[in-house]
This record gives sequence, C-alpha cells and structure tokens, in this order.
Amino acid sequence: MQRIRLRYTKRGRLRFTSHRDFQRAFERALRRAEVPMAYSAGFTPHPKVSYANAAPTGTGSEAEYLEIALTAPRDPERLRVLLDESMPAGLDIVEAVEARTSGLADRLTASVWELRLDGVEPAEAGHAVAAFNGAGTVEVQRLTKNGMRTFDARPAVVSLESATQSQQADRPTEQPCAILRLVVRHVTPAVRPDDVLSGLRAVADLAPPVPAAVTRLAQGLLDEETGTVTDPLAPDREADPAAPAASVGAADTAAAKAPA
Repeated sequence: MQRIRLRYTKRGRLRFTSHRDFQRAFERALRRAEVPMAYSAGFTPHPKVSYANAAPTGTGSEAEYLEIALTAPRDPERLRVLLDESMPAGLDIVEAVEARTSGLADRLTASVWELRLDGVEPAEAGHAVAAFNGAGTVEVQRLTKNGMRTFDARPAVVSLESATQSQQADRPTEQPCAILRLVVRHVTPAVRPDDVLSGLRAVADLAPPVPAAVTRLAQGLLDEETGTVTDPLAPDREADPAAPAASVGAADTAAAKAPA
C-alpha cells in the first residue's frame, strides 16, 4: 500500500468552505481522477484519507495537509496534477510526496498566520501588538458547546509582530490597513487567530471596523530556538533521493489559477 501526502490551499472565496465541504469536493476529485484508493472495512467503506489540523471555516490557508492510501503505486506529481485539475479553483493541490516517514500529524505543532486588518492604521496596530507582547497573561473568552470558556491566550503565542507588507496578493486599497504576522503553538485548548484578536481588544482596545482577513501561511514543526516553523513534508522528500528539492512550480501554477 502506497501513502501519499498532499498540501492544499483555501484561497479567495473558497476560504469560506467548511471542512466537510472540502471533504466532499476532494472525494469527488478522487473519483474523477480514478485514483486507486484503499477503503476502510465494515458496512460503509470510506476512502482512507487522513486530514491533519484543518483551518477554521472563513480563514484562508496556504498550508493544509492530508494523507491518502492507495492500493496501487502512482507517481506523486502526476497524481497531484490530476487531483488539482478536478478540484475547484481556490482549493488547489500544490504539493505531493510519497510518505516515507511516520508521524505527519506529530510534525504539525505550530502555525504561521497573517491577519489583515482593514481600516486599522499600522501605528495603532503596532501599539496593540506591543501591549499584547508585554502582557503576562491575556485572558479571552470563547463560546463552546459547554458554555462560555475563559482561558489565557498568551502562552501559545510564540511571536506577534506588525508586518510592513502582506505575503498574499491582496487588492490595492486607499483605506488604512495593518498586517500582523502571528506564530502560535498548537495547544489545548487551541488558540486561534480570532482569540488573539480578542486579546488585542482586551489589552489595547483594538477593534477593527470590519472582520479581519486571516490566512495560514505555514504549519509544521516549531523550532524552539529560532521560533520558525519548518516544512512538515521535508523529511519525506529527504528520505527520497530521487525527489526534487521543492515543488515551486506546482505552487506557482496553483496561485495563477486562484480566484480573485
């Protein structure tokens, strides 16, 4: 049985796709591409697809991961192209590698997020970031199925800074716009970008006039010494001497077909 790991995106209007919607679209793509999927046993067999740490509905992402199991070997790059052609523009399959190591989910310990705050002056956002970073605790509240929960969001935040330029292809605007870059550990309870925004409101009264545009730029293993997030597929590429160093062309092609 061959296992293939894929990186995919949620771009443009497709950021509002729920995880269940993506699952349905991806399973249709598997059928269209005639992928020789392995299936689970039991009365209702399902294709063996393992999803890892999906982004919340409404957030964009350049770094979502899943793994599929095949009954017959396929070339990962050829498989990527076939699946990408069968997916809606915006849900782009940008990288595929054969799984040669174990523990993909264990390598997803942190995420890099970009928060675009339209209508907020960069200087105002910078003051709020300084207040957040200087706080010992930042208590926020979140409504859960068991009621309102209060927790400290500060320990999970590895870094929070005001960026001078977005890494995303945003439309130009004459309105003020602040860009924040956030690195956050995957902990329990999970600290999400909207929790950090709630924390900025709590410590500095920062309240964007419109909802923030949130995009996950990367997720992977956190390097505690440097505070950087490493590529979770790198160990699989390194274990395959015949694999290319990176799949830059695939990412560029997907970006070109992404919706405005």
